Amino acid sequence: MECRLCGHSKTHKHGKMSNGHQRYLCPVCKQTFSESFDTLYYWRRVSPQQVQQVLQAHSEGSSLRGISRITGLAYNTVVSITRASSTKTQLVHNHQVEQVETEEVSADEMWSFVSKNRSNASRRN
Repeated sequence: MECRLCGHSKTHKHGKMSNGHQRYLCPVCKQTFSESFDTLYYWRRVSPQQVQQVLQAHSEGSSLRGISRITGLAYNTVVSITRASSTKTQLVHNHQVEQVETEEVSADEMWSFVSKNRSNASRRN
């Protein structure tokens, strides 16, 4: 397994956690971490199925309080899961967009949208 902290390719098993998950030790940075480190499940007492249910309901447009009632999770837990998911998704998106090589960018629709909103705003004043 690759170290999730420094990226070193070879880590060693380093015992198990109290919940049964495998721990790993990186020989380079001397840090220990678990399989779930840097995921949506890290430090949560929520099953992967519950996280999936929360994110599915959120993507379908359910309210956060409604999701809380449906899943039986606390409102703050639902908010935390959706915020963490949003942050991770934004990082993945940004990384993929940075990889795209282009010579020219066309933003016609965006500029017409901005222009339209500016003209509407000037009429209101």
